[in-house]
This record gives sequence, structure tokens and C-alpha cells, in this order.
Amino acid sequence: MPVEHYENFPVASILMPKRLRRPVAAIYHFARAADDIADEGDLPDAERLAQLDAFRAELNRIASDEMPLTPLFQNLAATIREHALPLQPHYDLLDAFSQDVVQKRYADYPTLLDYCRRSANPVGILMLHLYGEATPVNLAYSDAICTSLQLINFWQDVSKDDVIHRIYLPLDEMAQYGVSETQLAQKICDENWRKLMKFQVDRARALMLQGAPLGSILTGRIGLEMRMIIAGGLRILDKIEAVDYDVFRRRPVLRPFDWVIMLAKSAPHSY
Repeated sequence: MPVEHYENFPVASILMPKRLRRPVAAIYHFARAADDIADEGDLPDAERLAQLDAFRAELNRIASDEMPLTPLFQNLAATIREHALPLQPHYDLLDAFSQDVVQKRYADYPTLLDYCRRSANPVGILMLHLYGEATPVNLAYSDAICTSLQLINFWQDVSKDDVIHRIYLPLDEMAQYGVSETQLAQKICDENWRKLMKFQVDRARALMLQGAPLGSILTGRIGLEMRMIIAGGLRILDKIEAVDYDVFRRRPVLRPFDWVIMLAKSAPHSY
């Protein structure tokens, strides 16, 4: 799942087995710290990239069986060793965060998917490895779910991203539906915008449902956790539709009652 907005899916921490809380925390703190470098504060881009390069150097130390220099990466190194986690997903996350610093637009859907492959999918990959469930089939389903969650986050946060001069809507599809960057900045929710957003919501939902069998393949607490995550993503899409795609003025979020609905939809084979 994407690391940026866990508040939408806090069920992960509720259902996490005790034995995995420490390794999950190590992964989360790494991803959170790197994401903050890319997004927070007023650092110049060159300094952000330099700090992310320092994170890469720490990963290189782990790869070379050297002791990392910082407690953050010392904890991460212990987790990677103990659970035989692959290093590539960690590098992919850093690549995505570096991309956030320098790339503010996406020409088309394939380039956006490539970003999601590195910004969102690695977290799902690492979770499956922690659970001992990283089969090729499960990884493919996880990639679909994580990419969908990242897209859902984008459509939920169009206005927030515009404030930091980022647009994740594919530019060719904006042009196809007659939506300009000026219209987005002015928060004009007209028929063209609604058609564009309906297309994005429908595609994100289809992608989520493509990965949904993972919730039934996985058993026990991880299965319930996965089904709740899927239900949460689908619920946000329902809420975007319910506000008639006006995410400018009514950002969809999960409320307490939504958790009741999500739990009801989280029985095995619900999708």
C-alpha cells in the first residue's frame, strides 16, 4: 500500500501480528523519512536529492554487509537480515521519492504506472515477504492492489497535490477530456472534469478488483487485513462518486461508520 496516507487504512496496525510490528515499523520509518525528505519543508531540490542519495548509500552498506551509519538504517538492516527481505523494493521507493522532487507531471498512464510500480508496489512486496506469502501469483495481485491504492490517493488529493505543483492525472487524458491545468488550479468541477474523474475512478476500481482475490488467498489475520484494505480503497472510490467527483471541495475520507461497512464487506470471497 502507499506509505503517504496510512490514516485511510489504519486497520493494518490493528491486525498486525505482534511478531511483525517491529519489522513493519522499521520499514515504515524508512519510507516515511524518505518521503518527508521529498515533500516536507523548504529545502532546495538539490539538498533533497542529496539526502536521498545518503539514504541510498546506507542501503549500499546493507547490501555490502557493512554496518549502516544511522540508527534508522541499523534497525532496517536488522529487519532485512532477520526476514531475508529483498533490497530492491527499498531502492525502488527511494527512486520514486527522488522522482517526486524533479518530476511534477506525467505525460500518460504508462509513465504514471511506472511511478506507482516504485512508489506503492514495494510496500506490498515487502509485506508479503514478511508474511512468507511472496508467491508470483500473490505478488501480481498485490501490485494491482497497491497501484490502485496509489491512484485512489491521487484522485482523493488532487487539490493537495496542486498546492505543491504536482499533477498526477495523465496529461494526455486531461487533454482528451478537455480539462486544463488552469481549470484544475481554479477548482472548476464541470462536466468535463466529472467525465475525466469518472474514467479515473472506474479504472482504479477495476485494478483493485483485479487484485482482490489476494484477500481470499491469504488466510487468518493477514487475509482480513488485506480484505479491509481493499474495502477501504473501494469505499473511497464510492465516496468520490457520491460527491459527484468534486474532490476540490469535499475530499473523501473514511469515517467511523465506513469501517462498519468495510468490515461487513470483508468476509472471504466478497469480491
